[in-house]
Amino acid sequence: MVCNVLDYLEAGVRRHPDKILFADEKHEVTYKECMENARRIGTVIAGMSQGRKPVAVLVDRGVESLVSFMGCIYSGNFYVPISKEIPEKRMEVILKQVSPVCLICQGKDRELAEKLEHKTEICLYEEMALKEPKEELLRGIREGHLDTDPLYAIYTSGSSGTPKGVLVCHRSVIDLVEQFAVCFQLDEHEIFGNQAPFDFDVSVKDIYSTLRNGATLYIVTKKMIMFPKKLIAYLNEKRVTTLIWAVSALAIVADFKGMEKDVPHSLKKIMFSGEVMPVKVLNYWREKLPDAMYVNLYGPTEITCNCTYYIIDRDFGLDETLPIGKAFPNTEVFLLNEKNHLVKDEEVGEICVRGTSLALGYYRNLEATDRAFCQNPMNPDYPELMYRTGDLGRYRNGELYYVTRKDFQIKHMGHRIELGEIEAVLDSLDYISRSCCIYNKEENAIYMFYQAEEACDKRIIKDLQIYLPKYMCPNRYVYLERLPLNKNGKIDRIMLKERYICHGES
Repeated sequence: MVCNVLDYLEAGVRRHPDKILFADEKHEVTYKECMENARRIGTVIAGMSQGRKPVAVLVDRGVESLVSFMGCIYSGNFYVPISKEIPEKRMEVILKQVSPVCLICQGKDRELAEKLEHKTEICLYEEMALKEPKEELLRGIREGHLDTDPLYAIYTSGSSGTPKGVLVCHRSVIDLVEQFAVCFQLDEHEIFGNQAPFDFDVSVKDIYSTLRNGATLYIVTKKMIMFPKKLIAYLNEKRVTTLIWAVSALAIVADFKGMEKDVPHSLKKIMFSGEVMPVKVLNYWREKLPDAMYVNLYGPTEITCNCTYYIIDRDFGLDETLPIGKAFPNTEVFLLNEKNHLVKDEEVGEICVRGTSLALGYYRNLEATDRAFCQNPMNPDYPELMYRTGDLGRYRNGELYYVTRKDFQIKHMGHRIELGEIEAVLDSLDYISRSCCIYNKEENAIYMFYQAEEACDKRIIKDLQIYLPKYMCPNRYVYLERLPLNKNGKIDRIMLKERYICHGES
C-alpha cells in the first residue's frame, strides 16, 4: 500500500534508475539522481526540523525546484512553492504567515531571497545537494510518517485578495493520481509536457502522475507557449504523449492557428481545467488531432486539483457548453441550494464535495477553514466534512454542468443573473476569442471585456439580443487585443477590474 509519495519515486528507482524523470530546457535528472539529491537535501532540512513544518521553495521552471520538493518530503516536512515571478510584497506576506524552517533557492536567486524583509534561513540548492545523506535519520523519519501528514501548501488568493495556503496531505494526492491512472489509462510510457507553474495546483497532476506511473516529465517554458510553432516542434522532439494544461494555454495555440503546418504526432491525451473551455478552441484541437482523448477536468485547489471529469465523446456546437461530467471514484459531488437541500435536475445549486480528496484546510487560518470545510448538512448522525466550492452547477441528463462562480451571481435590474451564462453565449460567437463579464455595483452595470481580431461592439450587441433577454445584456463593452492572464493562466479579472472599472480607463 502506498502511504507516501516517495514510495512512487523509490519504485521508479528500482525499476529504471537511469530513466529520465524530470527535464527542463538545460538539465535533466534521472530517477536515481533525483532520489539521491533529494535525500541529501532532506538530510540538511531534517537537521533543522523533522516535525511536519513548512519549507519554502523559491521556484522557477527548472528541475531543481522539483528535486527540492522531494527533499522537503524526505525531511519529514512539507513544501510551500513560491514563484520568483510574484511581487516581492506577496512573497513577504506568504513567508510571514508560513514562518518556514528555511527558504530553498538556487545560487542565482540568492540576491532576491536576501532582499526579502521577512528573514528566514536561506539554503542554497547547490550546497545542499553536495551533503552526505544520513540514512538512519531518514529511515527514522520515514517510519514515523502517516499518509495524512501534509505534503504541500499552495497559496491562492482569497476573495479579499489575502493569500490562503491550501494544505494537502499525501493520501489525497495518492488517491488523485491512482484515480487518474485508472480513468485515463496512464502507464510508464507516458511522456508529460508540463505547462503549469509549480506553485499552481495543476502541476501537482503532472508531477505525481509522472512519479506514480514511472513516466517522464518535460517542462514546457512560457516562451514556447507564446510561440506555438516552437511549442509543436518541442512536443514532437520529446515525443510528448500527455498534456494536462490550463484552458488558456490550449486557447493560445488555437488563437495563433499553431497547428496549421504541423501537429504533435505523439500526443494521445489532452486534459484541461481552470476555466470553461470555449467550444471553438476544443473543436480546433479535435480537428487537428481527431484521435486524441480529450478530458474536461473540474475542481478547486481545496479538493486536490480535480473532483470531476468528462471524456469528450461527441461533437459540440458553438452554442453548447461542455459538461464537467461525473465525480472521480472515491469522491462524491452534490449540489445544495440556499436551504442546504439537494437540488432537482436542471436546478442550480452550489457544488459541494466530500471524500479523501478534501484538503486538510488553510494553513494557520482556522476561521477560513471552518467556513469552507464544514459538516455535511445531509448527514446529521456523525462528523463528516464537505467542502463548499463557491461554484454553482446544475445536473442535466445525469451530467454535471458548471454554471458560474457564486460570487458572479448578481442582482441586476431586479433579476438574478449568472455572469457565467452571459460569458457562455459570448464565447459561442465565432468572432470572439475570449471574454469575461464583471459587475460594477456602483454603476449598477455589467462590463463585458472581449478579445477579437477587431472591435465589434455593435455586432455583439445585435447577436446577444438573439440569445439573451435585454436585462442580461452587458452595459459596457471593452475591446482588448488580448485579455490579460494571471500567472496561473486564467483571465485576470482583478487586473481588469482595477484598470477599467476602479480607475475608469477607456
